[in-house]
Amino acid sequence: MKNPYEVLGVSQSASAADIQSAYRKLAKKLHPDLNPGDKAAEEKFKEVAGAYDLLSDAEKRKRFDAGEIDESGAERPQHSYYRNYAHSDGGHPYMDTSGFADFMDNDDAFAELLRRGQRSRANRRGEDLHYTLAISFVESIIGASKRLTLPGGGTLDVTIPAGLVDGKTLRLKGKGAPGAGKGGPGDALIQIEVLADPRFQRDGDDISIDLPISLTEAVLGGKIRVPTPTGDVSMSIPKGSNTGTTLRLRGKGAPRRGGGQGDEFVRLRIILPRHVDPELETFVSNWSAGKDFNPREDKS
Repeated sequence: MKNPYEVLGVSQSASAADIQSAYRKLAKKLHPDLNPGDKAAEEKFKEVAGAYDLLSDAEKRKRFDAGEIDESGAERPQHSYYRNYAHSDGGHPYMDTSGFADFMDNDDAFAELLRRGQRSRANRRGEDLHYTLAISFVESIIGASKRLTLPGGGTLDVTIPAGLVDGKTLRLKGKGAPGAGKGGPGDALIQIEVLADPRFQRDGDDISIDLPISLTEAVLGGKIRVPTPTGDVSMSIPKGSNTGTTLRLRGKGAPRRGGGQGDEFVRLRIILPRHVDPELETFVSNWSAGKDFNPREDKS
């Protein structure tokens, strides 16, 4: 522990009033109620409070100056700890408002701030707890009911609204850590992770899918089954369709904010058989129009 005079920034000849003034100035700057969540300031305040605890007591100060006790209030020869340094509950006398009564008037603004801080701690709201929940792409589009297993073994039932996007955070009020006194529990904040689906891509409220079709379907057209988030539907393929041809399935996308649904766009991809059929090979070999057509020079 540092020399208490150095901690408070006063000389060894400082008066009791000077010590009180120095402590008061540092307390206003470092008190935990004024620096919520700042661990460095909290530790510094404990150090300042310890120094003031020693130097504000005339008898302790006299014994320290005489070398009978050290900076923590411990007897130097026996190395036992000064028992009055802390409360029986392990706290510090200047961590609540009671320790300030000896140098603050009742109408002091800082004292009132500390009193309010004490009351708020006695009725503190519980902390918010953060979790991550993975859902499928389809669940993000149509919604779902999920059960989240918590680290401690408990569970939370989570309603996934339709149209939820990756990274969205859901708030379950009152499902966080319990509060103190009259303070209510905190909330559970659940960040949603939408797992990728190899079939679908999302663009705003619309989704798209690449759909393979056969050469016969591309040339002659016909009806095929197309996956959507709500199940397969039938769609007509026009004659003469090409790779890259995009068809629209209205209302098969994600819900729109103002009502209605986005669309699903189906991009066609012509896929030939793995092994070339001899009959097809013969036909193409004898197909004069096909030989004359150069897709790299087609301007139509």
